[in-house]
Amino acid sequence: MAIQDTPEEWQVTETATPFTGNKTSVRTDRVVMPDGSTVTRDYQVHPGSVAVLALDDADRVLVLRQYRHPVRHKLWEIPAGLLDVPGENPLHAAQRELYEEAHVKAEDWRVLTDVFTTPGGCDEAVRIFLARQISEAEGERFEVFEEEADMELARVPLAELVHGALAGELHNTCLVVGALSLHAALTSPGGLDGLRPAGAPWPARPFQA
Repeated sequence: MAIQDTPEEWQVTETATPFTGNKTSVRTDRVVMPDGSTVTRDYQVHPGSVAVLALDDADRVLVLRQYRHPVRHKLWEIPAGLLDVPGENPLHAAQRELYEEAHVKAEDWRVLTDVFTTPGGCDEAVRIFLARQISEAEGERFEVFEEEADMELARVPLAELVHGALAGELHNTCLVVGALSLHAALTSPGGLDGLRPAGAPWPARPFQA
């Protein structure tokens, strides 16, 4: 049997949306189990996200430090953001987030990995890109608000991020998955040339090229 995830959808007999927020909502489904019984499943409905692991010529990763209220932590992260428009091209969204959060552009883009962040309770899908040949963006910096106004920026060696992830010192999903994925790609036979192109299909969030 091939070790790969496969689409499957069990029958839903009832569905309701008891909460709708600004960007996400909560859905309650009655789902038919394989033995014929039905159970209730509550989960967050999410538009999807993109994240960018931007690597400079010195093999340093561009990271941000931002306060995250739900977990009461300031976390080191990589630039990331929501897919604000249904069907939005994830590469365009990633380029926008890299510009808005770090005022950086990149010439070389690849898909690093795709993940479901918390599939037991949320349908969020994230595409993590690798961006290389980075440089300062032209024009004025994007004006930031709220938590983003307090962000710190740094460039950290990849090896330091890998150590931090394995030591339990770094916790952000996209940062940890991105850093470990890049480390794995660098040490794999195909290297970075084996990564998927930036426009690779993404069944979890289909988009127009």
